[in-house]
Amino acid sequence: KNLLVSSSPAYLATASSLSDLMIKNVAVGTVISTEYQYKPGQKRDMDYEGVVYGFASVLNVTTYKDNDAIKALKKMCLSKCPEDRKKELEVVLSGKTKRPAGFYFQSRMVNLPLEIVEVLHEQLIQDMDWAVDNAGGGIEERKSLDFGAFVRIAPSYREKNTSYFKYFDDEILANHAEFTFEFEVPKTFGMEETPYCTAVVMTKTGHRAAIKTLKQMINGGG
Repeated sequence: KNLLVSSSPAYLATASSLSDLMIKNVAVGTVISTEYQYKPGQKRDMDYEGVVYGFASVLNVTTYKDNDAIKALKKMCLSKCPEDRKKELEVVLSGKTKRPAGFYFQSRMVNLPLEIVEVLHEQLIQDMDWAVDNAGGGIEERKSLDFGAFVRIAPSYREKNTSYFKYFDDEILANHAEFTFEFEVPKTFGMEETPYCTAVVMTKTGHRAAIKTLKQMINGGG
């Protein structure tokens, strides 16, 4: 919850509910956290044990259509979407597509090592693939986990009329998206600059291509 709120004020009102959903959504989602191996008799240090440094998850917009947080995110995206893309986004978020769409969440400490960022994204892909192959609820559950599109509400900011993403990997996702659009987010207490978000709408193919580009960049292959 803290990571979600700190990533962008856009999640301030929905952070608690979204965090609960992601925790319950055990089939898809990954967390980077500390884990210590204690020696016999060594005192446990609860200040540093189990600290979450990052997470990634996808929530099905149809499965959770009655959840107020998901409704709020849909409403926010559609209200900010440019008119020439609104019908397309309405279809993605309608729950009536051949393959389901999901809200794509990821947040982490900004200074997380690049190699760990790569693992975070790779693990989420593995989670989604594993969930489809091992769905215990039959065909319907398998279909609900076989995502065909994603909507990512990525925190961004502006400097001298130029937009930047808070997380560099969101820019890579945006470069492989079907379309993106930026919008202002209301300031929270103590903020001097106006915060922004960029909605990134991408297909499964675009998402996989983005993660491949991310791997090449981090490993020096592109």
